[in-house]
Amino acid sequence: MNRTQKAALASAGIGLAVTGLKFLAWWLTGSLALWSDALESIINVVAACGAFVALRVAGRPADADHPYGHHKAEFFSAVIEGILIAVAALLILREAYYGILEPKPIEAPALGLAVNAVATVVNGVWAVALLRWGRAWRSPALIADARHVLADVVTSVGVLAGLGAVLATGYPVLDPLVAGLVALNILWSGWTMVRESIDGLMDRAAPPEMVTEIRALISRHGSGALEAHDVRTRSAGQATFIDFHLVVPGEMSVREAHAICDRMEGALEADIPGAVVTIHVEPGEEAKGFGLPVI
Repeated sequence: MNRTQKAALASAGIGLAVTGLKFLAWWLTGSLALWSDALESIINVVAACGAFVALRVAGRPADADHPYGHHKAEFFSAVIEGILIAVAALLILREAYYGILEPKPIEAPALGLAVNAVATVVNGVWAVALLRWGRAWRSPALIADARHVLADVVTSVGVLAGLGAVLATGYPVLDPLVAGLVALNILWSGWTMVRESIDGLMDRAAPPEMVTEIRALISRHGSGALEAHDVRTRSAGQATFIDFHLVVPGEMSVREAHAICDRMEGALEADIPGAVVTIHVEPGEEAKGFGLPVI
C-alpha cells in the first residue's frame, strides 16, 4: 500500500469519526442545518472509500489490456465524488425547502454547536494536510477528496453561523435558510470537481508552467540535435505523458541519436514527477524551422 492509498484510507476513517460527531450534534438539537451537515459528511466517507479503490486501481502496473497503465482511474473517482457532492447538495436543498415551510425550534443549541465545532476543526486540519499531499504527490483523487472535505468545512462553518443567528434573533426559519445557502455552495464545488476531472479524462495538456519547464529541459539537454518540435503533453493521475519529434543530422548514427534521447529522457524524468517520455527521431530534412531549438 503506497502513501496515497494510506492517506485515502485514513481520510475514510477520519470522515467516519467526524460524521459520528455531526450526527450526535443533530440528535442533541434536532437542527435541520446540522442534519444537512451530517448528511454531507456521509457522502464524504463514501467518496473517500471510492478514492482509496481508485488509487489501488491506478497503482497497478501496465498490462496487455492497459499498456499505458491505469492512471485515469483517479479521474473517474473524482468525477464520482463530484456527483456525490451534488447529490448531497440537492438533498439538503429539498430538506431546506420543507424546513422553511415548517420551521422548528432548536433544542440544546449550545451543546450541539460545541460538538459540531469540534468536528469542524478536525475536518479543517485534515483537509489542509490532504490538499498539501495531493498536490505534492500529484494525485487527482486525493485533491478531489481534500476539496470535498473543504466543502464539508464550509458547510459546517455556515451551519454554525446559521445556528448562531437563530440564537441571536430567535427566528428558527434561519436554520433551513442557511442550510439552503450552504447547499448551493456545495453544488458549485461538485460541479467544479466534475468539470476538472472530465478535462483529465479528455487528455488535457499539463499545466502551462509545467509545459514551459518541459520545453526548457528539452532545449537544455538536446545538445547534438538540430531541433525539437510538435511537443505534446497530457496528464493522467500522477503520470505526465510527454512526446515530441527530435530532428538530428541525417548522417548521425542510430547509437548517437539514441544517446541524445536517453539524456533528454533522463532529464525530463528527473525534473518532472511521473514523466513518461516518447521521442520520435527524424533526419535533418524534416526540420520545420520554427521548432524548439536545442542547445
